[in-house]
Amino acid sequence: MRPLGSWYFGRRADRHGRRGAMLASIAMMGLGSAFIAALPTYASIGVAAPALLLVARMVQGFSTGGQYGTAATYLSEIAPPARRGFYASFQYVTLIGGQLLAVIVLQLLQLALPAGAMATIGWRIAFAMGAAAALAMLLLRGTIHESAGATAPRGDSGSLAGLLPHWRSFGTVLGLTAGGSLIFYIYSTYMQKYLVNTAHLSPGTADAIMTAVLIPFMLMQPLFGALSDRIGRRANLVAFAALASVTTVPLLGWLSEVRSPLAAFLLVLAGLAVNSLYTSVSGLFKAELFPLHVRALGVGLAYGIGNALFGGTAEAVALSFKQHGHEGGFAWYATAICLVSLATALSIGRERRPSP
Repeated sequence: MRPLGSWYFGRRADRHGRRGAMLASIAMMGLGSAFIAALPTYASIGVAAPALLLVARMVQGFSTGGQYGTAATYLSEIAPPARRGFYASFQYVTLIGGQLLAVIVLQLLQLALPAGAMATIGWRIAFAMGAAAALAMLLLRGTIHESAGATAPRGDSGSLAGLLPHWRSFGTVLGLTAGGSLIFYIYSTYMQKYLVNTAHLSPGTADAIMTAVLIPFMLMQPLFGALSDRIGRRANLVAFAALASVTTVPLLGWLSEVRSPLAAFLLVLAGLAVNSLYTSVSGLFKAELFPLHVRALGVGLAYGIGNALFGGTAEAVALSFKQHGHEGGFAWYATAICLVSLATALSIGRERRPSP
């Protein structure tokens, strides 16, 4: 659903403004969370319960597809030119911060509720809190002002026809997203299972490591964003892709044999530090590749497709390698994708920025 959401909200943002598209995607996410929190059980309505859950998750996936492109475009347009990297890095600060808050909420609920309650009421409380957070954001909508980039639309604003002449930029975003999203998912999402299933750490230890590592990862974003304001976004991306290409195999190899929680923390942090070179500037650089009238659509749709194909499938691909007895092959697969991103980054003209 993400690519579909990216197309719809990107089109809306380019035609009617970034602010409205962002608020609409937040509202849709909140509605999906509220619906899940109140969902009847299988015992009460049978097979309709998982069917309704699937529909609610599809709505949320559609909403998520609209958030990256519109947020990246908005941040790139409201930031002072000399500090765009620093400002735009806060897109991932909020994303990682949201992950961290979600983990903290989960742990607090597990501590506060009696045994077994998470399976009956605890998960509903978590989704209800998500819906409340979306509502709070909507109540603060008056503090969000439209960006200067939301000018009067052209006839082809937000259209695929208008995007077609910029197919090279679209391909560039796909190539960069492939490696960047894959590495992000490896070290932030799949790693928890990897530490348990492959390194044989306890689930509690793996949870603690992955919670702790999110804090420095979040704090790295403004630092690397500010760095890009000095050395250029292209240099950040080339450095990310090159380092990811040479570090993924050894890092995953060492993590497969790690026994010390501290060593596991430092190794995961090393992988995320490399990824920070990408995450801190990815939205901004992609926004700078497209002209105003198709910027949100170009960034969002290309990212949505690339993220779905490579980031969203990371866990399934990794587990497939493991099930077939070739777990180490996944690291080489990730390396190959990073080499594609490296070739893409090297092919980009230095700090190319389109005019409106």
